[in-house]
Amino acid sequence: MDIVKEILQREQKKNEKYKPITVEKHLELQIDLGSLLASDTNDLNEKLLKLENERDKYLQELTRDNTQLLLNKIWELPTERVDEAIVVQLPKPTTTLPRAKPVPTPKPLTKWQEFAKAKGISKKKKGKLEWDEQLQKWVPLYGYKKSAAEKDKNWLIEVPQNADPMEDMFAKKASEKSERVAKNELQRLKNIARAKKVKIPRVGLPVTSDKATALQLTTAAAVAKASTASLGKFQDKLPKEKEPRVKGLNELVPGKERKRKAPIPNPQAEKENNLNVLENILKKRPKIDMEKAVSHQIREEQVQRAEEKKNIKPAKGKYKNKSGKPSKFTAKKPKGGKGERNPGKKGHGRKRR
Repeated sequence: MDIVKEILQREQKKNEKYKPITVEKHLELQIDLGSLLASDTNDLNEKLLKLENERDKYLQELTRDNTQLLLNKIWELPTERVDEAIVVQLPKPTTTLPRAKPVPTPKPLTKWQEFAKAKGISKKKKGKLEWDEQLQKWVPLYGYKKSAAEKDKNWLIEVPQNADPMEDMFAKKASEKSERVAKNELQRLKNIARAKKVKIPRVGLPVTSDKATALQLTTAAAVAKASTASLGKFQDKLPKEKEPRVKGLNELVPGKERKRKAPIPNPQAEKENNLNVLENILKKRPKIDMEKAVSHQIREEQVQRAEEKKNIKPAKGKYKNKSGKPSKFTAKKPKGGKGERNPGKKGHGRKRR
């Protein structure tokens, strides 16, 4: 009997680990299968959340129940088997989730990929290594070990009959390889420009119309002049030729100094830089010469007085100065009616005798 009890207890413990898939909720969950999102609007048990011992256990059980409901909804969708795996096609999401960047778009096909797709050419997967019969070992298809294997393999190059016997075949082979690399890089850049719908200009001179402008011709001449081994240092100049001032020419001509973007300073360095700029501005205030300023003020006052004297008109009448000429200054006639002797009588001007 003890053995039977032990077996029953073990089975009971096993069954406790695996909880049922049915979960009861007062309010149904809002489930978005396209985003695999489940929103629970039911009230939380505040008593269990306040207890430190029961809080974690309560949250784990709540998460388990909501996850079980989400999985139940997923298994209700039609399934299919792909490569010994059960696959479910999710519907379109209904919840808009915020993103820091836009959704990545598929890369456009290159010219070769479009041609292969039209002709039905399938790319065969190759391994990284291949067996070389001459070296009798496995050689990688790319990488630095590939170039080392090429050197071991081509340690001797036969000179063709129609070639110059004094020509360096190793240097010729290296230059041909560099040309192939440059051609592949140019083709890669063309594919990128074509994918972004950028008009590719002619090599060496960006022309927007049938005829080139003076600025484009100047740019092309400067680039061609700097295409020598000395970067145009020993090239002869035309009479009255000036240095071309074209924006962005330093990026095209090799050997020219290019302006490097200063790194973003930290807040302390930026604060010191701004204080230095402000100090330089305050130092450049004009110096005031006091003697010159006083003399200028005195002269202005003298000029103003002279103009006031010119504006005074000579008097017309019998008033004359000692020399017998009419005087500039005249005595004004006093106005009557201001000094009244009898307050009850209204006077009208000065009484004539």
